[in-house]
Amino acid sequence: MKKIIICILSFLIFGIVEATENFQNFSPADTAIIPDSAKRPNDPKKIFKELFINNTDATGTASIELNPRAASFVEDYMQRHSKRLQKMKSWALPYFNMMDGILGGQGLPAELKYLAVIESDLKPYALSWAGAVGPWQFMAETGRRMGLKINRSIDERTDYYKSTIAASKYLKELFSEYGDWLLVIAAYNGGTGNVNRAIRKSHSRNFWDLQYYLPEESRNHVKKFIATHYVMEGNGGITTLTKDEASEIDISAPGNKNLSQQELNDLKTQTITGKYLALIICKTILMDLTDFNRYNPNFDKQVAINGSYDLRLPAGKMEVFNSKKNQVLEESIRLLLSPVNTQKGF
Repeated sequence: MKKIIICILSFLIFGIVEATENFQNFSPADTAIIPDSAKRPNDPKKIFKELFINNTDATGTASIELNPRAASFVEDYMQRHSKRLQKMKSWALPYFNMMDGILGGQGLPAELKYLAVIESDLKPYALSWAGAVGPWQFMAETGRRMGLKINRSIDERTDYYKSTIAASKYLKELFSEYGDWLLVIAAYNGGTGNVNRAIRKSHSRNFWDLQYYLPEESRNHVKKFIATHYVMEGNGGITTLTKDEASEIDISAPGNKNLSQQELNDLKTQTITGKYLALIICKTILMDLTDFNRYNPNFDKQVAINGSYDLRLPAGKMEVFNSKKNQVLEESIRLLLSPVNTQKGF
């Protein structure tokens, strides 16, 4: 018994030390400044009412509609966890910025970082009952398959950088199989076997139709992700919708529904070509990433696919962007080509 306790304590201490060393590998000063928005209410009841009942966010602009079948779960989750998640926006900012760079560099929605929040609360030494480890909660077999070193002397599942790269690789693999972010999140938690079985039994690929054929933990995992996204972003997004819902809303294209009339009056649009990253643009022009995403939904993915984008910014921000456009492009390319993003085949 003593040996077991000593092993557990050693694992936890190793994880803490390893995480401290890994976190020193990236500098928060090198990532975008994403200030908390003073516009968003802190009262979870008010947030829920504005997002679901009124179908608007706190700024009065149109909100991504929350599926009614998630409403009661999301409302309860926001009541219990909004305060903790709001605090996380501040202390976890360097982690989120790092994850934004890696996810965005791979053409994935940056909001997938909230999967690590519900998996582990961003704790590098988190250990699940099933043996999953790290901020992204990889099982050993899956972690090794995604390129992580896991042995008696090292466990890269606790490395923020490397585990995020591995998670990006795994998420891309799952999305290529399902083409639906809600099914991807369910599969990330419960495995593809459970999701495929639920699809067969329900004769549907719609999460809301097949959810009760999934293990309870997996279907609730998806709803936790949706609730966390709404708390952190003040709205839903491409990753909180089924494939059919996303196609109906066409969230990939900028729409006037995201902006107020005053913002539209001050709007400048410019076609840009090149591997720009939203993270670097925001850092350079000092713009909140959440606001940038309202103007330019799915920016990184569209640029990765098409190589160009009709950039939309407030007039003053567009002027700053144009004055530093070459610098922004160079820095974006450096980040894309950095060892963090290029190792293991990226």
